[in-house]
Amino acid sequence: MAYFEVENFKKSFGKTEVLKGISFSLEKGEVLSVIGSSGGGKTTLLRCVNLLHNPDIGSMKINDQTIFDAEKNKYTEKDIRNIRLHFGLVFQQFNLFPQYNVLENVMLAPKLLKIDTIDSIKDKAIQLIDKVGLSASIDKYPHQLSGGQQQRVAIARALALDPDILCFDEPTSALDPELTGEVLKVIKSLRDTGRTMIIVTHEMNFAKTVSDKVMFISDGLIEEFGTPYEVFDNPKSEKTKQFFKNSLEQIG
Repeated sequence: MAYFEVENFKKSFGKTEVLKGISFSLEKGEVLSVIGSSGGGKTTLLRCVNLLHNPDIGSMKINDQTIFDAEKNKYTEKDIRNIRLHFGLVFQQFNLFPQYNVLENVMLAPKLLKIDTIDSIKDKAIQLIDKVGLSASIDKYPHQLSGGQQQRVAIARALALDPDILCFDEPTSALDPELTGEVLKVIKSLRDTGRTMIIVTHEMNFAKTVSDKVMFISDGLIEEFGTPYEVFDNPKSEKTKQFFKNSLEQIG
């Protein structure tokens, strides 16, 4: 039994069909990297998983329990918010609240949801900030941090509600190359703790080394799905082969 299952996600915007039937599953603790050309549907898939876009068709399960089914249920905003608690999302742009310092940014969501005592929320936030290597910056505000540091705060914030699935949408695309490594290092460390993750990324070498599974999406469909070895070293699809041929990344 898979830990997380997505079944037949379809999503259109007006007459444009962006997702044309995406299905996949992950075991607990697995890391899935989603790769592909711009406009292929990667980010739309991630946003549908997090219900930032509601799929037109499709369902999701966690631990064999259906948490979303577009065809069977009409969901209220409260329902959607509750479903989203299963997921943590780290955006391309860090989306930190500029008026709050690092500690306050990480504590904010648990405080609003009143999931624990303030002291417990604070203790957990301090631990998460330490985990991403920012204890020395705990009282700083976003404008006092580098882009890499801000993204690490965003990761700690996404972990604060202890989501079942941690999702990343191009987590290094807004960073200078010298700052990319520090963020990727944190993501790799989360992998080692058994965190189930979905990562939309253009960092091919990173995807190859961190992933248990790799999905190549093209034109709203899964063109290739398998282990890093299967997808990167032995692709079967001509579209996948062409993508790697055209990629500017050196896949080592």
